[in-house]
Amino acid sequence: MREQNKTITRSGHREEQMATQQGNQAAGATERRSFLGYLALMGPAFVVGAWQFGPGNLTTAVQAGSRFDYSLVWVIAVSTVLMIFFTDMSVRLGIATPTSLITSIKDHLGKWVGVLAGVGVFGITLMFSVGNAVGSGLGLSLVFGGSPVLWTIVCTIAVGFVLAFRNVYGIVEKVLLAIVVLMGLAFIASTVVAQPDWYRALEGAVPTLPAGSEILVVALVGTNFSINAAFYTAYGVKEHRRTRADYRDITLADTIPGIVAPGVMTALVIMVAAAVLGKTGGEAGTINALASIFTPLAGPVGATVFALGLSGAAFSSMIANATAGGTMVSDALGRGSKAGSPMARIFTGMILAFGLIVTLTFQGSPVGLIVVAQSLTVLIAPLLGFLIVIMANKASLMGDLRNRWWHNLFAAVGLIAIVASSIRLITTLLG
Repeated sequence: MREQNKTITRSGHREEQMATQQGNQAAGATERRSFLGYLALMGPAFVVGAWQFGPGNLTTAVQAGSRFDYSLVWVIAVSTVLMIFFTDMSVRLGIATPTSLITSIKDHLGKWVGVLAGVGVFGITLMFSVGNAVGSGLGLSLVFGGSPVLWTIVCTIAVGFVLAFRNVYGIVEKVLLAIVVLMGLAFIASTVVAQPDWYRALEGAVPTLPAGSEILVVALVGTNFSINAAFYTAYGVKEHRRTRADYRDITLADTIPGIVAPGVMTALVIMVAAAVLGKTGGEAGTINALASIFTPLAGPVGATVFALGLSGAAFSSMIANATAGGTMVSDALGRGSKAGSPMARIFTGMILAFGLIVTLTFQGSPVGLIVVAQSLTVLIAPLLGFLIVIMANKASLMGDLRNRWWHNLFAAVGLIAIVASSIRLITTLLG
């Protein structure tokens, strides 16, 4: 009789939980949010988008437009669509999993898998730290003069100071949201003045692979289809304690616009570079050449605007990149999944130090260094992509947020794209 009562109690408890969950979902579905309510949902995906749109993304986009005209616009379009689906999977994982993403991977797929994922993300953030360090120093040197190396050191110290505060994620989110808005306005205005050939830009949406563009295509994929950034979205969702009732509104207010925004800006950069630099046959091999794309915007002031934007993007991306890498490797090692944990801070410092050391060591061709560093990220990305897809398909974990067939269709395309990019990168470098 006692066992029977326990069974009835457990059954009743499960039914109560299900009823509560369904009630919350129904409330979320029927309650209409105000405009401010939708704005409050914006955050995690915009952090991801701003992280993508750093100096490496900007550099590879300008090189794509100046060297290959409009023919690589399709890479941005495809990467953006795939990024939306992988970010959406990470959002659902952040909502459904009771713990952090990497901890959940360790619980469901094995401890060593979670550790490998965390170390892999850490490796990717090391690569991104190089572009952030180079971009921040060179951008500020164009505005204020002085040695780019000195400004890189100043920026690295400043980022370290920002990361010393407790509410790291909240600070990063606000800074990156502001930069996305400002950068968006600057690139839209620059596009209007540069007057690109819109017909040829549409033709560029048709996939082609110009001779000599292989490494650059890999770099564009690595910066725009950023699996490590998608991975970190789950942590941002956890930070905000989003629920199942929030999911649909998150998709409309945060996921889609947060990922589309950097995709559109990247495409605009390619078109502006194609319109301005393409006319002279120039190539954006230096930061000064990159700054020249803003000259049509406001004369000599345009280059300064670009330099400030480059520095701002690099500075904010440096903060997010180091925070994410440090947090996730700390989580993988079981030493805390919060940015403020002691181990996370140690690894964050290591990422900043790596970017600074590499920048100080290789000063001859900073733009080429950024492109190569961003390209190398796709060597680790396939593992992270597979883990996101596997976890998003676990019915016992995800429940009603489990992947549907169309999610898996785009996930398969994304995995094929990232694996193919990795193989192409390896064969190109060996060749």
